[in-house]
Amino acid sequence: MIGISVLGSTGSIGKSTLDVLARHPDRYQVVALSANSDVQGMREQCLEYRPMMVAMADPDSARVLSRELAAAAPEITVLSGIDGLKAVATHESADQVMAAIVGAAGLVPVLAAVEAGKRILLANKEALVVAGGLFMEAVRRRGVIVLPIDSEHNAVFQCMPEGYEQGLDGKGVKRILLTASGGPFRTLPVEELASVTPEQACAHPNWDMGRKISVDSATMMNKGLEVIEAHWLFGAAPERIQVVIHPQSVIHSMVEYVDGSVLAQLGNPDMRTPIAHALAWPERMESGVSSLNLFEVARLDFEAPDLQRFPCLGLAFRAIEEGGSMPAILNAANEVAVAAFLEGRTGFTDIPRIIGKTMDSLGGQAADSLEVLLEADAQARETAERLLAGPVT
Repeated sequence: MIGISVLGSTGSIGKSTLDVLARHPDRYQVVALSANSDVQGMREQCLEYRPMMVAMADPDSARVLSRELAAAAPEITVLSGIDGLKAVATHESADQVMAAIVGAAGLVPVLAAVEAGKRILLANKEALVVAGGLFMEAVRRRGVIVLPIDSEHNAVFQCMPEGYEQGLDGKGVKRILLTASGGPFRTLPVEELASVTPEQACAHPNWDMGRKISVDSATMMNKGLEVIEAHWLFGAAPERIQVVIHPQSVIHSMVEYVDGSVLAQLGNPDMRTPIAHALAWPERMESGVSSLNLFEVARLDFEAPDLQRFPCLGLAFRAIEEGGSMPAILNAANEVAVAAFLEGRTGFTDIPRIIGKTMDSLGGQAADSLEVLLEADAQARETAERLLAGPVT
């Protein structure tokens, strides 16, 4: 039996992971789970999957959960806070760790899992966006296998040649083509973007995702963050990564080779495909995803991204080019701005303005320690909140 810990088990990726695992009970055992504050969701998962340990990031939620499990599942250990998340990530019975916590909160437990030598199924963008250099150095030092879960990076991974880690030039790779749906506002007149609502931004045309990720898709910040991820995962310079808008979300990404070949990974837009691929790698197993019907798809469209419509994408390229702590600043400011938009405290088009002004205010530092990056994260959040309190021009 392969032991699995799931960080962020009550989120969309976590739920999809448990769905795939439930299809193979003879192969996998859920040993530990974590969530932020969804007590009801975690209670239901505990009763269904019977993990040995669970952790709630929010201490009050952990206390409520502990009381609710006292009679129904007293054998399950309930922990809280960052130490609890690290305990889930490093559980001795876990062979693989699904890192699906959204946001910078997932960085510390994912790094703990790497140091513990676990196989990492990486769905947490921030491990690479905030601390890509430190993360990949730890991965190499510990000899850990990292398998990307984002549909785009998983697709690139499937299209990459063996040994690409030694350098793309030596393997004939010319560039990476990251596809993007364009989100719900791909064709909306630019002048109408200022008045869009959180409900509209969260109505993704192809994918079922959490609210924060859905807004990132609507601004295309998610694609900008994925450019930064791809830079670290595949050792690709920013100029070798191209974003391609592909509204059907059938081609999940492509790799172009120097001989003119372009390899693409296709499939229905269902996160269970990359999850099952990573869980079973290097083998394959059933995921519950229906077969792709190319006759129903009928056509595949492609277009270049409009940076006037999607300024967040340009900000992400700027962050990776400036390097150091700037990607961490970009990410933190985005989290604050998106949260404010979802809470109705700012407008949709204020999101890139807040991010850009935060980047201008702080500048980047050398990203030579986790402490420096976490401090940059904190300063960016404080700056972004201050900008939210006044007029954003």
